[in-house]
Amino acid sequence: MTQPAPTTMVFAAQSATADVASERALRKHRLAAALRVFARLGFDIGVAGHVTARDPGDPDLFWVNPFGVAFAPIRPADLLLVDHHGQVVEGDGVLNTAAFRIHAHVHAARPDVVAAAHAHSVHSSAWSAMKRPLLPLTNEGCFFFEDHVVHTDHTGITVEDDKAKAIAADLGPHRAAFLANHGALTVGATVDEAAWWFIALEHACHVQLLAEAAGTPHPVDPADARLVRDTMGTAHAGWFSFQPLYQQIAREDPDLFE
Repeated sequence: MTQPAPTTMVFAAQSATADVASERALRKHRLAAALRVFARLGFDIGVAGHVTARDPGDPDLFWVNPFGVAFAPIRPADLLLVDHHGQVVEGDGVLNTAAFRIHAHVHAARPDVVAAAHAHSVHSSAWSAMKRPLLPLTNEGCFFFEDHVVHTDHTGITVEDDKAKAIAADLGPHRAAFLANHGALTVGATVDEAAWWFIALEHACHVQLLAEAAGTPHPVDPADARLVRDTMGTAHAGWFSFQPLYQQIAREDPDLFE
């Protein structure tokens, strides 16, 4: 894959692709890039975490990182294509059972969702143990005002279909969910958007944990929080906010284009 010019890479994910094969290649590329960004931000721990992207040619299939492979060196060619029954359709590697069940049910319940991200990042994991929603303390916190849920049942390792279905049901139409004592999940209409919401959610969790440790935080007025959410928290804004992180990875990791 030829590396795009710097001016092209900013808007690559928003451009219309000529055919399914081109769109598939683009989604796989952005998925690999998102995983590398997550690695740089310290969201990977052991074998935990997964990011998925729906296949543009078959909405019942999705691409996911293989189980037990580090996020940092992931290339598009390393990704697995799986169906909603847990069968690997394309690619070599082991499928993470939890990734299959959670993401399969989220993708099935939300046809608007192209990508979903789940990781055990430090601050979102810590906040998940609080079993309560975030406050709109900053712009990043406002993105999730009235647009995230708390799934209060501890899922541990999600190997049962009913637990995965319950996560998807609780997520509903929202962009994010905390999985109690587990971590967080975000979704989006593009890989870039889903990845950015996860990054912003982690930031918002960090801020609130610090604020509550220091004293009593004062949230943004609900009307102002909604205004921020509806202007800076749109799908396009989420995609756009991810672009500086993508640009850095694209410049520094030439093997991402292999």
